[in-house]
Amino acid sequence: MAQSAYTRSEAELQITPISAFQDNYIWLLERDNHGVVVDPGDAQAVLRTLAQGPIKLDAILLTHHHPDHVGGVAELVAVCAPKVYGPANSPFKAIDVRLREGDRAQVLGEELSVLEVPGHTLDHIAYWCPAQEALFCGDTLFACGCGRLFEGSAAQMLASLNKIARMPEKTRVYCAHEYTAANIRFALAVEPHNAQLLARAQACATARSRREPTVPSTLALEKATNPFLRCAQTTVREAVATRRGTALEDDIAVFAALRSWKDVY
Repeated sequence: MAQSAYTRSEAELQITPISAFQDNYIWLLERDNHGVVVDPGDAQAVLRTLAQGPIKLDAILLTHHHPDHVGGVAELVAVCAPKVYGPANSPFKAIDVRLREGDRAQVLGEELSVLEVPGHTLDHIAYWCPAQEALFCGDTLFACGCGRLFEGSAAQMLASLNKIARMPEKTRVYCAHEYTAANIRFALAVEPHNAQLLARAQACATARSRREPTVPSTLALEKATNPFLRCAQTTVREAVATRRGTALEDDIAVFAALRSWKDVY
């Protein structure tokens, strides 16, 4: 089990987003002026936030190797000397502790379990913090969407999403991008009469009009409104069949058709 030097106190763990680039979220976990960041693509955005505390950066958690998730690591290591955790099979070199399915990492006194969730990339992992009911899932599951298939297959991504879908419904889903509004527009093309989705669209519009994040969401909400977690639903299957001109009975085929549809939507 990989551990940091921090000893847990009774102080509440704070989880806040750091905005980066056009639509990235770098998640900051903080307790007692010690911090951990998830997927720091932009070092300067992180350093500005740490300086407000001030917060000592103990660790970096990486979900996958894309530049908008790892681009700030070198500078943060040079300035703050945190330990870097990441996927065991990642091509990204600057990882101190390489993690596989079932491994655990101790940060800020919290035990995080590792899930392998390939599809978006082959090295993608997610971090589950049961004490906080929090899942840091990078670009695998988005609010009302999922990541593109850059390296993995539809079968791999669907298996990864199904793994997440089996987690507790209270799980808060901390994804890495503010894609919710666009994802909801696509979801409404698939299920225009989904009452919970319609309500979510209104809530999202209100939040964005106030420049508020739409994440984290909950797994219960995702299962009710996210088409990529609803491949077995009749309404989703019928929408795909109408678009394709033929029924697709296999869940993987339905997912692949949905993902291809979203890619050009």
